[in-house]
Order: sequence, then structure tokens, then C-alpha cells
Amino acid sequence: MNFGRGSTMDIGVLLGVAFGLHVRELELQVYSGGEPYRFPTSLYNCGTLETLKLGPNVLVDVPFPVCLKALTTLRLYKVIVKDERSVVNLLSGCSSLENLEVITCTHSDVKTFTIAVPSLQRLTLITSIDEYQLAYVINVPSLKYLYLRGLAEGDSCLIENTPELLEANIIDMPVLDNSPNLQALKLITLWFRKGDWSPPKYVAECLLNRLETFVWENYEGEIEDEREVAQYILRNASCLETATFSRTDIHPEKRLERLKELESVVRASNSCQLVFK
Repeated sequence: MNFGRGSTMDIGVLLGVAFGLHVRELELQVYSGGEPYRFPTSLYNCGTLETLKLGPNVLVDVPFPVCLKALTTLRLYKVIVKDERSVVNLLSGCSSLENLEVITCTHSDVKTFTIAVPSLQRLTLITSIDEYQLAYVINVPSLKYLYLRGLAEGDSCLIENTPELLEANIIDMPVLDNSPNLQALKLITLWFRKGDWSPPKYVAECLLNRLETFVWENYEGEIEDEREVAQYILRNASCLETATFSRTDIHPEKRLERLKELESVVRASNSCQLVFK
């Protein structure tokens, strides 16, 4: 069931009717342009809801834990998060959650955005570059797929516990040490500054025993740190089957130069196929 334009009173009435019908899927977007519509209390203990999508101008203000025991998919798109407690209270009440998307949310009073959901398997986290500095904490022991994009310069991301992670699409590599089963890694370069990266003291277990597919989008190789990261992966990923580096707007001579640099690296995997496109 999808609720779009309309007054908050209209939406409240519709929600009351909807939950009398045991709704399993709800998408709520508010385009009134006035005060944000508060996360409805009628949702706090809905035992039938399996999919919930909250859109623009919805205020996530959850003062105490919810009980959405059937919810498997949650999408927060440009919602307004009141505080850190609201994030914890909402997520902690979703005991069956498998798929979470958090996309460009507004959270002026949130310093730490904690995602700790034991059942979660897929996480998409897309942030906007604004004036707020956030610390994202990801503690998801069942996570298998991670897509992370858009961290601002002052933001940080702590990935504490992802032992089941199989595939990651990210813009840097904080995920390696805590993901021993990672099989596919995709890096997406949005920016890369000198001094961003230094070689770790120990090689991550996923590089030694698991990683089979490595893709780096927007690889330029102009900055030394960027080249060192690429070479580090090739030197230590002993199970790597394919390593793909892509850059659409690079001059053919530069492309050949970068390819020769990567080909000269002594790879840990004798069967690794190097692709540059």
C-alpha cells in the first residue's frame, strides 16, 4: 500500500484503516512542504508488516523500541532522524530484518549512526556530503552484501563485525579486517588524497583465503596511494581470479602506462586475470 500526497490528518486516517486490514507492505512519502510527518505510532507494533518504505519529509522520532517482528525490508529515503536513540529503537525492534537501505537521511542531532541488526543480510548506505560529521557503526554478524557510498570528508565508518560478508561495494577498505569470508570486492573511487592509506601490519584473512573477484571503478593511478592499494591487493590476494580496473575518460597512452604498471606487479595468485578497461 502506497501513501503519497495529502495532509497528515488524511494519512493518519488512512493508516488506521490500513492496519485494520493487516497490511504487509507500506510506502509512506509526504510532500506537504510543511512540518515533517512524525513516524506514526500506529506502526510501532504492527505484526503483519513485512516491507516498510519511508520517504521524504517523514520524521523518525521513536522514543521507545518498536515491535515489527515480521518486517524483512526497511527503506529510509531522505527521512529526518531526530536523534541517535530513534535509530536504535527502530532497528532493535526489527528482529527479522534482512534488507536495509539508508539513503541521504537528514540527522543534524545524530553524531553516531549505529546499525546493529543480527538478522540483516543486505545493507545499502548512501550518504550525502553536507555539513554534518557522522560516525557510522556497522555491527551485523549475518551481513552478506554491503553497498557503501558518499561518505563526507569528516565522516567515519567503523565496521565491527561482518564475518559472513561475501560481497562489498565501497569507496575505501575498512571492511577487510572484519570480513574473513569476503569473496568479491568492488571499490568505487570518488576521490583519493595523498596520505589516505598506509599498508596494514597484517594481511586480512579474506585476501589470503577467500577473495576471488576484485573490481576498481574509476581507477586512475595518478596518486601514489591509489597505486599502492591496487598493488597491495594483487600482491596478497592469493585466491584472486579476476582483477578489473576501469576508467572511461583516460587517454589511451595513460591507459597503456597504467596497465603495464599493474602487469609488472608480482601477483599472489598465479591464475589471476588482469583486465583494464
